[in-house]
Amino acid sequence: MTEIAASITASTDATIANASAVKKPLVDRIWFNALWFQSIWFSTVLGGDTLLPLAAGLLLLHLVLVRNTWHELLQLSTLAAIGISVDATLSTAGIFQFPRDVLVPLWLCCLWLGFAATLTRSLAYLGSRPLLVAAAGAVVFPLNYWAGQRLGAVDFPEGLSVTMGIMAVSWMCVLPAMYKVAGQLTRAREQQP
Repeated sequence: MTEIAASITASTDATIANASAVKKPLVDRIWFNALWFQSIWFSTVLGGDTLLPLAAGLLLLHLVLVRNTWHELLQLSTLAAIGISVDATLSTAGIFQFPRDVLVPLWLCCLWLGFAATLTRSLAYLGSRPLLVAAAGAVVFPLNYWAGQRLGAVDFPEGLSVTMGIMAVSWMCVLPAMYKVAGQLTRAREQQP
């Protein structure tokens, strides 16, 4: 009987040890990533350049907490470059006008880096639903920019309805592409030894 009890105890201890070993790091937990990104959103959109050091500190915290910093830098910079390119295009076309006539402000670049980290974490559930991703891109992105416009972070020289329509069509196409790129980068990382 003592041997059976010892065997059960050893088996239970091994199971607990294995569960602890595969526990997700804090940075990969949905609640943490969502809270972290909201902190970046508020510090960049509400604080602009003034709270840029806070947003940069939050990005550095993320990079410290991830398992593979180099892969994360590649993923974040690639995905952020897509978003920044769209914003730069819309800014050049006169759809957006940022204060001091900058093409894309530094705080917005920081926001894009933060958003890139959500695609494989707190917003990962959308990745397998392309129609939902397209709908989210068409609705959520324009609403976020509209909130930014209401807060004075950006102006819409072409008017609200034209800007919202252009953004809806743009992000309906671009957001699914961003998820596809995120998936490809993740698979490439997983295939590395």
